[in-house]
Amino acid sequence: MGCFSIIFAVVCCFYLVVSVSGIGANLGTQTSHPLPPDVIVQMLQDNRFQKVKLFDADSGILDTLSNSPIEVMVGIPNDMLATLASSVNAAQTWVSKNVSSHIKKGVNVRYVAVGNEPFLETYNGSFLGTTFPALQNIQSALTNAGLNSKVKVTIPLNADVYQSSTGVPSGGDFRSDIHDLMVAIIKFLSDNGGPFTVNIYPFISLYLNPDFPVDYAFFDGTATPVNDGGTIYNNMFDANHDTLLWALQKNGYGNLPIIVGEIGWPTDGDMNANLLYAQRFNQGFMRHILTGNGTPMRPGPIDAYLFSLIDEDEKSIAPGNFERHWGVFYYDGSAKYQLNLGTTNSGTLVPAKKVKYLSRKWCVLSQSASLSDPQVAPSVSFACANADCTSLGYGTSCSNLDTRGNLSYAFNSYYQKFDQDDSACKFPHLSIVTTKDPSTSNCRFPIMIDLSQSGSSRKFCFRKVVVSLAVGLLSMLTVI
Repeated sequence: MGCFSIIFAVVCCFYLVVSVSGIGANLGTQTSHPLPPDVIVQMLQDNRFQKVKLFDADSGILDTLSNSPIEVMVGIPNDMLATLASSVNAAQTWVSKNVSSHIKKGVNVRYVAVGNEPFLETYNGSFLGTTFPALQNIQSALTNAGLNSKVKVTIPLNADVYQSSTGVPSGGDFRSDIHDLMVAIIKFLSDNGGPFTVNIYPFISLYLNPDFPVDYAFFDGTATPVNDGGTIYNNMFDANHDTLLWALQKNGYGNLPIIVGEIGWPTDGDMNANLLYAQRFNQGFMRHILTGNGTPMRPGPIDAYLFSLIDEDEKSIAPGNFERHWGVFYYDGSAKYQLNLGTTNSGTLVPAKKVKYLSRKWCVLSQSASLSDPQVAPSVSFACANADCTSLGYGTSCSNLDTRGNLSYAFNSYYQKFDQDDSACKFPHLSIVTTKDPSTSNCRFPIMIDLSQSGSSRKFCFRKVVVSLAVGLLSMLTVI
């Protein structure tokens, strides 16, 4: 989690007083040291997010949102789709527990997100047979509970469910292998008043294709525009969004509401994932939607959720090391950069309040340790496999570290993840605990949140068990 001493030369300061219609935030829970729910909800309120999108039905967050005006989209993980698809009773039980009960407590649940990008090509069709039946059963359960007029169903889909045969938006249609399924789904959504939810990521296009025109990912008008039969596109977001609109229109549903379920830019883990680009992209997107002009194909307000609120250090890095760095806030709720959401008078992000940290100490490589020690390689591999080293590597926030610095970062990441347990800094003949901050001007050596005082006591107790197991594995290094 790099902390850059970068001067953000923002040519225009966006002190906008226009209120954004429907700006939301994605909130994931794949983090080793979560902020307490009350702190997170206070962050949402302080920054005046109108909506929050949850990837599962986190009871702690939902309970804390009681009597809040914040609209909630409650998610159903992909691994639950098969169960919900095969049983109406299972769907009714899920709705009763995760929707009805919270609405009774005053939670403003507005959507149920059935799955998360279930039709990704990388899933090799794993959820093609269960997503639509699960959607139908959840809709039936909402109707049975008398909530169908208040709570709408949707499926957050990656933009890879549609393509353009001509390279411009007007060539858009749904992917051939799922075309009929997509048409059936959008008909169902239309019949039940549900929106089409799409996740759009210009960063991913840049990450996957080194020849992608960088400026086209942003909103500052410096890119070479794309001309689609006289309609001009100056940025990838508008073009991608309107490719979806063409696909919907060609299949008879051009008026279906669209929600941008995820949009954002990561700040670490890749040469193009940095604070400067993230600030440029997210501020550009906010400025773009604050105008209320929409896209060439659909003028008007854009309903969107920024991805994401907070970094998650336990997310899978299969797509890339950047996956753990999408937050506009760091893991501890501190703001990464200036970002005007158009919702507060200050025009800047409001950080988390009353966050409690572990002691100011770090686990680092001992000055007496030799880099030729045969324990170095297995030790750093063990630390990074069990903690988070995604800020290390070419083009990352900690790329300025030398070999000794890299080892220290890895050791400290492990030490902090396991709550500064004394035994978690016992890399044989290599590590030592210090009270001197090893951070550099660009690279932040984090200190983790104190879970024992954060209201996360259940997770803290579980972590103590994990610590004992991990320390046992660490001790085995001494006999390798």
